[in-house]
Amino acid sequence: MAVALVAAVAGSAEAQDRAPVVRVEQGRLTGTVQGGIAAWRGVPYAAAPVGPLRWRPPQAPAAWSGLRAADALSPDCMQGRMPNLPGVRPTPPAQLSEDCLYLNVWRPQAVPRGRKLPVVVWIHGGAFVNGGSSDPMTWGDALARRGLVVVTFNYRLGRLGFFAHPELTAEHPEDGRGNYGLMDQVAALDWVRRNIAAFGGDPANVTVMGESAGGIAINLLAGARPAEGLFEKAVILSGAGRDFLGSGRSLSQDAPGALSAESQGKALAARLGATDLAALRALPADRITGDLNMVTLVIGGPAALFSGPILDGQMVSRSLEAQYRANGQRPMPVIVGATSADLSLERASNKDAAFAQFGDRAEEARRLYDPAGDVAVDGINRAIGADRNMIEPARFVARAFASQGVPVFEYRFGYVANEKRAAAPWGADHASDVPYAFDRLQAALDAPTATDQATATRFADYLARFARTGNPNGPGLPQWPTYRTETDHLMSIRPDGAFVGEADPLKARLDFNQGAADRRWREQPK
Repeated sequence: MAVALVAAVAGSAEAQDRAPVVRVEQGRLTGTVQGGIAAWRGVPYAAAPVGPLRWRPPQAPAAWSGLRAADALSPDCMQGRMPNLPGVRPTPPAQLSEDCLYLNVWRPQAVPRGRKLPVVVWIHGGAFVNGGSSDPMTWGDALARRGLVVVTFNYRLGRLGFFAHPELTAEHPEDGRGNYGLMDQVAALDWVRRNIAAFGGDPANVTVMGESAGGIAINLLAGARPAEGLFEKAVILSGAGRDFLGSGRSLSQDAPGALSAESQGKALAARLGATDLAALRALPADRITGDLNMVTLVIGGPAALFSGPILDGQMVSRSLEAQYRANGQRPMPVIVGATSADLSLERASNKDAAFAQFGDRAEEARRLYDPAGDVAVDGINRAIGADRNMIEPARFVARAFASQGVPVFEYRFGYVANEKRAAAPWGADHASDVPYAFDRLQAALDAPTATDQATATRFADYLARFARTGNPNGPGLPQWPTYRTETDHLMSIRPDGAFVGEADPLKARLDFNQGAADRRWREQPK
């Protein structure tokens, strides 16, 4: 399917061997061509957020004269370096810079005159503290080969992307505040709306796709007024949706056990010896970032002084759970799902401790998660955490959109590549579906098998079809059922690589977790 689509696009217009040139608002760009795919890399969508623009909403990039080469990826945004983790393929460290607000565009080399291609915009994950568009698992060439225009971009991370301070609040009271990384995402999407037609893309057919923090961002943007009109469809991979991993930190009001973002900002300034905002802005970016990364964020302690998305009343006006419970999201076609052994933060040392957290429902949890008494505590921890953090919240989001009468398609990704199986005994790990979504296994695996590749081809074909039509189904693809609350059907990508539409096999566990979430919601202060 992918080869036929690009052949139809490229074959209907004369192929261009020279470097492709487009004109965007700021000037002319020259890209590169390889294997029938044109690419423009390192395109500025906002001014460098440095000096007086540190902790300001993104500003328009400067215009240029003549041709600007767009042939190399920009540095990723400043972040604490991640350590090498067991089972994770090490990659060369990306270049980092505070001057990082750039995007990349891939499309078929030739686009017929008058034709507008569907657009997919990727928002990377990394807990809002790590990641970037340099990751070769998320380059857009393979998806573009399916007749799409694909855009990836960087956004500010960590304390440079999510930060508040009373002096910042007072400095420009008319500005958005705190959620600079989310503002960058809106700026990138707005750039796409205004400029993507120059690349052959359809600004009225934009699908935003993201995983983990990128999926959480999509959930937030779906209810954010500044993002209205910037995308028509969404693909949310392991994007949570409940408050357990959502947004909820107040801009300025401290709560028991939860400092406001402004109080955190003052604490950081004191730690860094900065007496005022000018002193904070004068600090090198790596002093602000410190060693904050996904690992230190989970461990906690001084390194983890970080707000994440903030309830600022403009970009984020309520928590994700509150948004979805009130149907405060804009209705649109959605694909939403998680991996079978998704993100878990559970660390119970024995089974009794794992189930004790459910209080008077502990025995019910035991029957659901360890019915025969033969599951290791590590497997129980993984299942409980994955259900609570990602799998049940994905269903929660699916139900919220489905209640609006829009097409919703849920999935569960359970495939593990042959070379990864020994290190993944409980199923598909968090984020392991990303290289399959992009059909970029060569960046994730040493030696993909035929089944590995077939799984990636099919998953990416579904996503391309959804970007084109709002429905993943098409010729030659097993039927992906529409999600309905009363039937709980989803697409299972099974360990053997089969794609099977079926009633959710985890329904009893997810109903149990939904009940626990509803109880937490009722009991929390309003």
